[in-house]
Amino acid sequence: MNKNSPNNHFIYTDWILIETQFDPEQLHSRETVFTIGNGYLGTRGSFEEGYIRALPATFIHGVYDNVPVVYTELANCPDWLPLVISINGDKFRLEQGEILRYDRQLDLRQGIFSRSVRWRSPSGKTVDIHFERFASLADQHVLGQRCQVTPVDFDGMIEIQASINGYPENQGFNHWEAIDQGKTEAGIWLHSRTRGSRIDIGMAARVTISGTETALQVHTAPGYPTLTATFLATSQQTVTVEKTVTVFTSRDVSQPVPAAQEKLAQLPDYLTLLQANAQAWNEIWHYSDIVIEGDSKAAFAVRYNLFQLLIAAPKDDEKVSIPAKTLSGFGYRGHIFWDTEIFILPFFIFTQPALARNLLSYRYHTLNGARRKASHYGYKGAMYAWESAVTGDEVTPRWSLPSDFYGEDIRIWCRDHEIHISSDISYAVWYYWQATSDDEWMQKCGAEIILDTAIFWNSRVEFNSEEDRYEIRGVIGADEYHEFVHNNTFTNRIVQWHLEKALIVDDWLHQTFPEQAQELEDKLQLTAEIKTQWSDIVAKLWIPYDAETGLIEQFEGFFQLEDINWNDYEPRTQSMQGILGIEKTNKLQVLKQPDVLMLLYLMRELGDFPYNPKSLQANWDYYAPRTDITYGSSLGPAIHAILASDLGKSAEAYERFMQAAMVDLEDVRGNAADGIHGANAGGIWQAVVFGFGGIKLRDSRPVANPHLPKGWTGLKFKLHWRGKWHEFDLRPQITQEESNKGFILFAPSSSHTSKIQGVIFDLDGVLTDTAEYHYQAWQKLADEEGIEFNRQANEALRGISRRASLMLMIKNRKFSEAQIQEMLERKNGYYVELIENITPKDVLPGAIALLEELRQKGIKIAIGSASKNAQVVVERLGIADHVDAIADGYSVQQPKPAPDLFLYAAEQLGVPPEQCLVVEDAAAGVEAALAAGMWAVGLGPSERVGAAHVVLPSLAGVRWAELQDKLREAMAQKN
Repeated sequence: MNKNSPNNHFIYTDWILIETQFDPEQLHSRETVFTIGNGYLGTRGSFEEGYIRALPATFIHGVYDNVPVVYTELANCPDWLPLVISINGDKFRLEQGEILRYDRQLDLRQGIFSRSVRWRSPSGKTVDIHFERFASLADQHVLGQRCQVTPVDFDGMIEIQASINGYPENQGFNHWEAIDQGKTEAGIWLHSRTRGSRIDIGMAARVTISGTETALQVHTAPGYPTLTATFLATSQQTVTVEKTVTVFTSRDVSQPVPAAQEKLAQLPDYLTLLQANAQAWNEIWHYSDIVIEGDSKAAFAVRYNLFQLLIAAPKDDEKVSIPAKTLSGFGYRGHIFWDTEIFILPFFIFTQPALARNLLSYRYHTLNGARRKASHYGYKGAMYAWESAVTGDEVTPRWSLPSDFYGEDIRIWCRDHEIHISSDISYAVWYYWQATSDDEWMQKCGAEIILDTAIFWNSRVEFNSEEDRYEIRGVIGADEYHEFVHNNTFTNRIVQWHLEKALIVDDWLHQTFPEQAQELEDKLQLTAEIKTQWSDIVAKLWIPYDAETGLIEQFEGFFQLEDINWNDYEPRTQSMQGILGIEKTNKLQVLKQPDVLMLLYLMRELGDFPYNPKSLQANWDYYAPRTDITYGSSLGPAIHAILASDLGKSAEAYERFMQAAMVDLEDVRGNAADGIHGANAGGIWQAVVFGFGGIKLRDSRPVANPHLPKGWTGLKFKLHWRGKWHEFDLRPQITQEESNKGFILFAPSSSHTSKIQGVIFDLDGVLTDTAEYHYQAWQKLADEEGIEFNRQANEALRGISRRASLMLMIKNRKFSEAQIQEMLERKNGYYVELIENITPKDVLPGAIALLEELRQKGIKIAIGSASKNAQVVVERLGIADHVDAIADGYSVQQPKPAPDLFLYAAEQLGVPPEQCLVVEDAAAGVEAALAAGMWAVGLGPSERVGAAHVVLPSLAGVRWAELQDKLREAMAQKN
């Protein structure tokens, strides 16, 4: 299917972007949009013949050079594109003559950028010209161009000039010194060197021409070696020019010029190179593609953003990383931010783990720069730069210069105060390790990153003796509209989380690699006292969280800031900070991007504090309306899309998702000219997979609980998890309203209940009674901690998770996350000891008979229990042979009353939710079954399980046929 976008002259097909009209006003943004690359370099979509005000650029990973004010930037490398065509003396250029027909295409499947033009010269000659280019994914040092010229209505002289331009500029600054150039039997070559960093580049090019007889001439104007050919062309005769370029730098080899020359001499013809490139892309897309059915615009937009990430990811270099604007523009000078680890990296972790390892290894190789920064500020350990380049030293400019002559310089404080990046990087290291089980890399690189940055926090936190708590003062959180704040919750909690994991990693390292652990301790001067302080910080670091409401204060004093009426500023075309100014925005409840909500997203995957449904709802309601989601930060919309999807706000989730997906294609924010929004592109993948796909990560495998947008008929993707590939083919889930309508529609019919193909049993209170054991374990814990608890209070814990139970028990008492985890483990230990005595005699009356009857009827059976000991209990009861699947406390993130557990069980059975029946003894379980769109049978008093379709005292004497009759009767009464 094709989707026309009338405002920007784009057509979106499954794989190809087509531009149908050239608009000079969008010259620079389109140069960004049509960027190609291969993970080694990126080349903007500039015209081969040039254009006034154009910003042609080729950026190569790691080729940085110093420049005044901005410290260092990616150097725009010599331009390999120049290909000038003259028709009877008139040079082909789009700003002269007449464009009769035009289109540009970017083929994502093969990484090919092409342009077709029918052009009438000023002297009236009409010619068809087709350009094509690619950066080989099969060989990162190879670039290809092809030009086909066909006179339409004349015979005449055509001249071709194919060059390498050794005078590229970074918006007015030339980083290169010309060293040498020349010709060989194969073609031409150029040798240049950066002025400050002294990086050498060698480029070589050859040209072949077919369709006419001509000879190539070499012209060696300084810094601009050129191959030229002149020939007499005949009307309707096509002449093909193929230009092949090789490139090496002294980062790759010691002698880049000979390397480029030798590579060029050995290369096969253009078509063979093109085929190899296509094959390499086919292999990449096999694992990284996302297929969206029913929404062609979204399908292309997602692929486009993934393409831009793939062409920026270094395949053979672990000392570089992906800049904020990838390798596509001059924005942010090619610097690397937290964008890579938090937004971009998950895509690579789960589809290209080798590339993810390279990206994280960059942070290992730049640890010394992080140590130098910590030392400069008077701290210990490693303090990562907010913006970094080659060495890891801080390269954030101190000042932003105004564009008007009388404007004030703006101090950039992020370099000094936006310090959460050290824990952001550790967060990424941890999740890479969890997803890949790459113990080798973890013990060699990852552990050192996590531990040395944890040592930094030891010296950075402050202890408030009056409040008996640790604090982190004078920071900038994820929301950069507020500077110099104290106890930013995002920073405090990610640091607390970081130190928790540092203790785990240190323990793992000592147990698994004791020699390396000792060597690292000696290297980092990591003492027992430091580790003890980590535990103390974890227990006492202040998190301004209201347990009663779930609301989190973004930072100390945020709730006292002035609110604004956003409608007073609409409609607008710039950020709120741009309208109000930096100082005033700093005093208002106006956010640049998600901060508390960003924290909840990061803690979401495993349900870590403070993420829970109540807290998500409370903080969404408070912070989403206060976030400048349109013009604040491009990092916001994708995260909002995921959280809105979690909250069931499907329309808003899709709106935010498409806002993110089109940010560059449609220049939504007006700054696509600066380069691709790399973090946004990574966020789009997360929005699709974790948001709409509902992917939750479990020990055994990723699990999907999809929330597909309206109109999407299918969503397919692959994920790599701990050495195995998992394929997902997701279809729309019925809503609760639709589910209820469905029951009413065919409830009176005996055929409907006969469609039930799966029965999901809760374990405790349904098939056996371990409630007494749970009670005894909780009571023992309560007695030890001085928590008021009795059998009546225990009734409120039925059917809910262990953590949720403890939260109900402790009420408003304050415990650190580490203390909570310890209590949960202690209670579970008591429970496990008690259930060792369970035998098949503990199966409740009627259960075995019903299980066997269902088995004879061919109905699938699952256990759906919140307990993390369900597997053990099932085996001790001797009913494992009666069960097809077990969904337990490890299977999903959201406990009952969320439907996730039962939806997971249905997925494991391969039975649609509407064809499943749940047998439960808890109100939360019944609610979860109904939310999943399933039949519900409640066991116990009506006061507790009366919301179920059928209520029974127990399973004693229950037969399947009789149960079906009761279901039909219940639905008939509701009708």
